Amino acid sequence: IRPVNRFASSAAFAAALIVTAPAALAHGDKHDDKKSSKAQAVSTEEHSFGRQGDPKKVSRTVTVDMSDAMRFSPSEVRVREGETIRFVAKNGGKVMHEMVLGNLAELKAHGEVMKKFPNMEHDEPYMAHVPPGKTDTIFWQFTRGGELHFGCLLPGHFEAGMVGKINVTQR
Repeated sequence: IRPVNRFASSAAFAAALIVTAPAALAHGDKHDDKKSSKAQAVSTEEHSFGRQGDPKKVSRTVTVDMSDAMRFSPSEVRVREGETIRFVAKNGGKVMHEMVLGNLAELKAHGEVMKKFPNMEHDEPYMAHVPPGKTDTIFWQFTRGGELHFGCLLPGHFEAGMVGKINVTQR
């Protein structure tokens, strides 16, 4: 039996905290009125999957229905690089659902954090946390071509197949 290296254990814990803290801090303890937060200045922060879109420069609206069958409809969306999309996330189910944009690796990593902290609530421009029977809106500009995804990261939903694909065609 090897002795426990407390420094290595502490270092591993600190590294895990550093990696997961940004995702955990992206969530609040309560829902703020997202309409008021979205009325604030548009963020210029660039992500691997684009940046927050300006509501005044929307190219088109895509309504995405979320169901208790753990599916999105449509499950695939095609956009052009540079396009700003208004996603209307509509929860037609009886349980909470969400729509989170990102690349597949980021969504999976965020889903793992959600399993550890299942009551986290979202407060990022690429996320919509939608109660049953309600809708929420994401304004997003796709700045790079490629394949992206959206998913419901509430524990068990993503694993049950609640994931969709966004194909971004280059200009």
